Amino acid sequence: MNGNDPSHLHGEIVEERIEFTLVELCRITGASRDDFARWVEEGAFEPQGAGVEEWRFSGTCLGRAITAQRLKTDLELNAPGVALALDLLDQIDALRKRLARFGDRGETHDGS
Repeated sequence: MNGNDPSHLHGEIVEERIEFTLVELCRITGASRDDFARWVEEGAFEPQGAGVEEWRFSGTCLGRAITAQRLKTDLELNAPGVALALDLLDQIDALRKRLARFGDRGETHDGS
């Protein structure tokens, strides 16, 4: 893979210590304040802060927010659909990590 390959992605790791305001996440992702308010209401995000104006999102929310916006625009999902899809993607990621940790031994639950 080289830098000219269109499938080659460049990115930066955002640390968990970094925080984003709602305005910053809206600017980065293209999502609206209303989108984020609905996603928070559905449990897709858990910002720190008492009110919308005080909300702070951890650095790890950035990738999730980008994914949420893509789910909304590309798949035309509503807020409950975005929350569900993000939850399912989290579960898939957790299962992949678990599989990588324990290795794929080709075993099934019935012992075969």
